[in-house]
Amino acid sequence: MSVFKKRGFWAVVIIILLPLGYYAVNKGQAFYRMASYYDVEHITENYRNTKEFFNTTTVHASGTPSAFAYDTQPITDTYVYDGEERSIKDLMVETGTTGLLIAKDDTILFEEYYQGEKEDDRHIQFSVTKSFISALFGIAINDGLIDSIDDPVTKYLPELKDTGYDGTTLRHVLTMSTGIRFTEDYGDLTSDVNRMSMAIGTGGSLDEFAASLPRDREPGTYNDYVSVNTHVLGMVLKRVTGQTITQLLEEKIWKPIGMEHDAYFLIDGEGMEVAMGGLQASLRDMARMGRLYLHEGRWGDKQIVPADWVKASVTPEAPHLEAGFDNPGSETPYGYGYQWWTPSNPHGDFTASGIYHQFIYVDPTTGVVIAKTSANKGYNDPANKLQKDMILTAFQAISADIGAREMPAEEAAAETGE
Repeated sequence: MSVFKKRGFWAVVIIILLPLGYYAVNKGQAFYRMASYYDVEHITENYRNTKEFFNTTTVHASGTPSAFAYDTQPITDTYVYDGEERSIKDLMVETGTTGLLIAKDDTILFEEYYQGEKEDDRHIQFSVTKSFISALFGIAINDGLIDSIDDPVTKYLPELKDTGYDGTTLRHVLTMSTGIRFTEDYGDLTSDVNRMSMAIGTGGSLDEFAASLPRDREPGTYNDYVSVNTHVLGMVLKRVTGQTITQLLEEKIWKPIGMEHDAYFLIDGEGMEVAMGGLQASLRDMARMGRLYLHEGRWGDKQIVPADWVKASVTPEAPHLEAGFDNPGSETPYGYGYQWWTPSNPHGDFTASGIYHQFIYVDPTTGVVIAKTSANKGYNDPANKLQKDMILTAFQAISADIGAREMPAEEAAAETGE
């Protein structure tokens, strides 16, 4: 072989291997970044610094943030779970709480930060993000951009024909009833949810990932929590509005209700927001979202989210969506609406909820809103699987105690069973 032929041969080899090498390095870096992000010893710092790990966009705050009144008060430390009286303070420590805010109507009664968290930290919301997406969906329907939630998904996303989402409706997607097969185990780096995260880290497309998932149940029959469903909602919003999720959130919610801090949104390799769990926001701004839903989507004299959408969003509408540990049509004991949860024993209260125990809890019966950010190092321990139920029970106890303070003595005694 001549020198020139040898050079040509090695040039071809290099042309082939360079992209493969780049891909391997990129994949390795993404895996390391993901593993580092979820490293138990560092999640407390990582979850308030998510922007340093991934590409993000910015949701700009209002120039004139809305104000809460302050009337700090002692909060009850007692809740009863499984017949046993327990400490709320101990539960907050056990679940890695980094911020806790409790408000009554428009007044903050309690606001504290822990483990180095500060009031202007933008903590990762994980699936609390889904409830913001739901609000944007209701606004889009009200704006006439979506005809009906009973429309097939493919009416708005024809590229999902012949995929697992072919034959599903927007209602199925909103209520986590698509029948899509998806493993959501954050402790297993090979699970679907973490493979999806890897796609984000390596510059992949979540649209393509959603299209790759199969369906193994009849839509509308079983409540199976599949995070990628919310990405499909994000795809629909982007398609019908011609705007990014970041732009929509800023224009329709963030600025109109006077959010105090900029928020950040994780994006994939195509610049698409991680609609299922990529929002990073401050504790007070989480409370403002709760306050918006407490007032049925109204902020001052403006209806931001349609009131009927708010009500429908927090109300399970079918047997498989009802709360209860004995519901055969659900994988969870919690009720589900349109990307909002109800506790296992609801009384009109509801919550946005994210992994590692992020919450926006709202109780319209007492006017109480609770926001919690967390970095629970024991989240993936099977022994702690009931912690979410304990937290919501503790929130209900706090709400009942605050509500009872304004009741006449006889009515308060009846409410608390004393």
